[in-house]
Amino acid sequence: MTLPALSPRIGGKSPYARDLPTDAAFTWLKEGWRDLWAQPVLSLGYGFAVFAISAAIVAGLFVQGWDSVLFPALAGFMVVGPILAVGLYEKSRRLSLGETVSLGDMLIVRPAAGIRQMLFVGVLLCMLMLLWMRAAVLLYALFFGWRPFLGLDHIAPALFGTAPGLALLVVGGLVGGLFAAFSFAVSAFSIPMLLDKRVDAFTAMGASMALTWRNLPTMIVWGAAVLALSLFSLATCLLGLIVAFPLLGHATWRAYEAVRR
Repeated sequence: MTLPALSPRIGGKSPYARDLPTDAAFTWLKEGWRDLWAQPVLSLGYGFAVFAISAAIVAGLFVQGWDSVLFPALAGFMVVGPILAVGLYEKSRRLSLGETVSLGDMLIVRPAAGIRQMLFVGVLLCMLMLLWMRAAVLLYALFFGWRPFLGLDHIAPALFGTAPGLALLVVGGLVGGLFAAFSFAVSAFSIPMLLDKRVDAFTAMGASMALTWRNLPTMIVWGAAVLALSLFSLATCLLGLIVAFPLLGHATWRAYEAVRR
């Protein structure tokens, strides 16, 4: 299957790059790391805030007895993560222009496309996360029956030691992969684009999908890097978010700069 050719101009602006080097993702991470340590208190403070909010949500799920949605919620965080990083994009944007950055600049961002266009993409990503969480519950019921969640102490043996569990892993992985691939494609470049250019949300998301497709090998490597840093954050009980989240946020802006040239 082939996609229609990407228009060389979007919103009357400069051309967008295709066929980026496969190892470009490592360059983006390197540049993102440099941005992180330029005024590091701002970036690490941003990462700590994301960690604190995430930890509070996880604790709330346990307190309310909703541990059954813990894993879908953690996976859904990767869906909405790009919109939460908009302050980090703004810091990298200002650094690339040689401007000073303040905490207010990162907290009160004024997208070139307008706040409504940015909010539209944010709402769409939130809806995708909620849809994925509902799909995860339905898949669990499909393979284990409509019964209470087995609990975190028993879910691993049930998943890896029973036929329904293995089937759920396969089917759930495929369905989750589709959600992840779609959300990754529509958000990889769209949110930085809305911050930088006067385009509407549909144009930005369509351009993001097309650019992801045209640079597919590079974006697969980039997606793997995002997944690896996300797993690192989970393995450290979310503490890794303090560094990993700002690193990915800054690197995402540098990725957008690479295709904007």
